[in-house]
Amino acid sequence: MDRLPVLPLGQLVVFPHVVLPLALTDPKAVQLIDEIIQGEKRLLLGVVKSGAGMEPPEGAVMATLPDQLYDVGTLGAVVRMLKLGDGSVRVMVQGLERARLQGVVQGERYLMADYQPLSENLLEDARTEALKRTVVAQFSRVIDIAPYLGAELHEVLAGITEAGKLSDFIAANLDLALPAKAELLAVDDVTRRLERLAEFLAQELEVLEVGTQIQEKVKTRLEQNQREYVLREQLQVIRQELGEDTGDDELDELAQRIEQAQLSPEATKVAERELKRLRQMSPQSAEYKVARTYLDVFATLPWTKVSQDRLDLAAAREILDRDHYDLKTVKERILEYLAVRTLNPDAKGSILCFVGPPGVGKTSLGQSIAEALGRKFTRVSLGGVRDEAEVRGHRRTYVGAIPGRILHALQRCETRNPVLMLDEVDKMGADVRGDPTAALLEVLDPAQNTTFVDHYLEVPFDLSGVMFIATANSLAPIPDPLLDRMEQLTLIGYTPAEKLQIARRYLLPRQLKETGLGAERAAVADGAMERLIAEYTREAGVRQLEREVQGVLRKAALEVVEKKASGVKITAKNLEKYAGQPRVQSEVAGRAPEVGVATGLAWTPVGGDIMFIEAIRMAGKGQITLTGQLGDVMKESAQAAWSLLRARAGALGIPLESFTQTDVHLHVPAGGVPKDGPSAGITIATALASLLCNRPSRHDLAMTGELTLRGRVLPIGGLKEKLTAAARAGVTTVLVPARNKSDLVDLPDEVTRLLDIKQVETIDEVLELALLPADERGRLSGGVRVHADRPQSGFRP
Repeated sequence: MDRLPVLPLGQLVVFPHVVLPLALTDPKAVQLIDEIIQGEKRLLLGVVKSGAGMEPPEGAVMATLPDQLYDVGTLGAVVRMLKLGDGSVRVMVQGLERARLQGVVQGERYLMADYQPLSENLLEDARTEALKRTVVAQFSRVIDIAPYLGAELHEVLAGITEAGKLSDFIAANLDLALPAKAELLAVDDVTRRLERLAEFLAQELEVLEVGTQIQEKVKTRLEQNQREYVLREQLQVIRQELGEDTGDDELDELAQRIEQAQLSPEATKVAERELKRLRQMSPQSAEYKVARTYLDVFATLPWTKVSQDRLDLAAAREILDRDHYDLKTVKERILEYLAVRTLNPDAKGSILCFVGPPGVGKTSLGQSIAEALGRKFTRVSLGGVRDEAEVRGHRRTYVGAIPGRILHALQRCETRNPVLMLDEVDKMGADVRGDPTAALLEVLDPAQNTTFVDHYLEVPFDLSGVMFIATANSLAPIPDPLLDRMEQLTLIGYTPAEKLQIARRYLLPRQLKETGLGAERAAVADGAMERLIAEYTREAGVRQLEREVQGVLRKAALEVVEKKASGVKITAKNLEKYAGQPRVQSEVAGRAPEVGVATGLAWTPVGGDIMFIEAIRMAGKGQITLTGQLGDVMKESAQAAWSLLRARAGALGIPLESFTQTDVHLHVPAGGVPKDGPSAGITIATALASLLCNRPSRHDLAMTGELTLRGRVLPIGGLKEKLTAAARAGVTTVLVPARNKSDLVDLPDEVTRLLDIKQVETIDEVLELALLPADERGRLSGGVRVHADRPQSGFRP
């Protein structure tokens, strides 16, 4: 074993039997070559690991440390050296054999190492011969298609018969990464080296063949485009020689449409520039179609087309009354808008937002408003929209880009001042593609929408002439900045009497026409309609009622077609024959005053509703259990009511052991429905007070209000919807916070007629009105007997 200097090569591997030229510029490398030439002319060619020294990509890396070299290198010899005037040298080195580097150390000027020659293990068998033929065939194919290999390598390849020399020759000429070449150098078993080389050749062939296919496709496409260009130029010359019109009729028509659209000055500049570019493009190019579609949008937008407003208040009032029953507040608001437009045609109206449960007529009201104003009506459904581009449009850089829904709606109605209904604005959401509600801020702001810029159009478009009407079932999901731009008009649910009028005027005539019966073949008495409303539907609107009417008339149509009757009269007595068994019962029907049960009022996105809060007690340690899928706010209301009653136990006549020796379970039925909010505070307190005082709560009385620890009743929201639900449910008396007095002004007449509305300020008043006197004979209440000799005084202030 000899000790020789080591020349680290960056990004180079010298295989045995291969001669490789090197350009060395490092002074240390030049000095090393000088010493070798004067001596044995042998040296160790080390392979530098990736990342250890990457500069220069070829040549010596003299700053390499011992641990940055692969274990296996090549024993080489300097064949020729040429010194240049700049101090660098050109060296031809030949690989002699594989060598395992041992004891690599840093000398005074360069690395020194011992080495162990690696003898090649070769087993001449059929497998080795097959591998030789395989790699020869693969490398021949690589020579044919690889641009970095010359055809003369075929002759050299044919003259190599030894398996070891063959593998080293191919590995040296193949464009492999440094780790792959270092791996092949380290394999002393020739058969295994051929197997690994075959894998690398297969990978290289796959890459080269894919690249060749891509080049062929690009070449074919370029040749086709060039051929089409030549033919088109020849056709142009032929037309000129024949004296035919050479103008592009299609583009001329587009230019004429753009001129007739009367674009704004800024839009005109953009359209003229795009049209000039379009004339210079090939109609077969993809960019041509994109530009053509873009200009079509310019031509179809109503830049100046407007419809004349019909400022006739009497006609507008007649249309609104014809299409919708009641809704006085909304109708008055529209007539006010018309009155202002009559006095000031340039006035900008506010953005309206109709808020109410489903089926109360929000969308159809927008159509009636458009007819009353003499404008066109268009609707944009925003339910489920989560992409800002749905409102502002997609930029033209995207494939399949289109304008946003706002401009698309204006294209449909072909006028710049329609009634545009933004339906279900509370159903929009946000995700990684942006927040569409934020995009609506500019659309619904009269101070900004005069210069609304759609991402697709990229020029300002005036939306100030559009009358926007938004609809929502709930205001809670709508961001506050968007709510601030809209005027909210609440449409509360209908009372039974209002539903009867709507069914008689609108639903029944429409369904008689739909079923083909007509008024002469079928009739529905008011009694039958009242039963449909009370016993077959439970809703704030009238959609389900119309479905029930349709179902009844379908049964009648079947009888008429089967010749069982020439005409059908549906009354309250024979309704079940056509509608089936009743499906809805009054919530308070059949109920009686009970201990531990109180009736509350709730607000939901589909209208108001009533709920029953139940409480029982049992032996325990003074704990309270809350069930019914209650939210955090409602649980806190229950805790506050429990603490208030415990603090005033003496005034209520509740023994203190009731809070230490018994447990209370409070439950709100319909446990599958989440419930939350503070407005059930006084209802929970009433149910607990009824239980602990053993005083029944009135079954025909409902209440709503937030309760404080001081016993004050705070105002709540959704009062109109709750009172309407109470009237539908058959409640006779309702307790509401006194601070909600302003909400009682615009109640429907039927609600005020059916309900005795009492305003309360403290829990004292609530319990005085809601609880009945205790039974003097004693009774079982929630599993705990209350004796007659125990004080049962009412709640005292």
